[in-house]
Amino acid sequence: MKLNEIRNNPGAHKHKTKVGRGSSSGMGKTAGRGVKGAKARTGTKVYGFEGGQMPLHMRIPKRGFNNIFARDFAEVNLGRVQKAIDQKKLDGSVKVDLAALKKAGLVAKSRDGVRLLAKGEIKTKLDIEVAGASASALEAVKKAGGSVTVTFQKKVYMNKKGEPGKRVQRRTKSAEKRAARGG
Repeated sequence: MKLNEIRNNPGAHKHKTKVGRGSSSGMGKTAGRGVKGAKARTGTKVYGFEGGQMPLHMRIPKRGFNNIFARDFAEVNLGRVQKAIDQKKLDGSVKVDLAALKKAGLVAKSRDGVRLLAKGEIKTKLDIEVAGASASALEAVKKAGGSVTVTFQKKVYMNKKGEPGKRVQRRTKSAEKRAARGG
């Protein structure tokens, strides 16, 4: 092998087509972009444009509703709590809270805390502190001899000055008027 015989493997290097090099190259003048219009210009892409026809994203009906004020609880069933106690991942003799549930691997993440649900069975006397609990879960824990402390407080929304919102102000004003009238 000589220096003048050194080459890349076949197909290892693909040469980019040079455009705009005269009409005889086949890629001259408009450089393969067709004629005028938005796509002939540089830096533009017309996503979703269907030539003036109503685009698909506008033809499909809007569905559903995303409630920005919805509470985001991590849900834990009583059966999983009992299983964690049986496997010695959770100590039932001390107060069980969010940190203990995370350490046991029952909760990954939650914005508003943990909500206790009644699926499964609890046999251990348990003192548990959660953001929320279903009525049947409360009943099941009390039946087993334990107690549930619910800690969730609804957020109070205020304006930039720290005053309650207009709706709350209206409600308090109307209540004051009713009290002044004696009704």
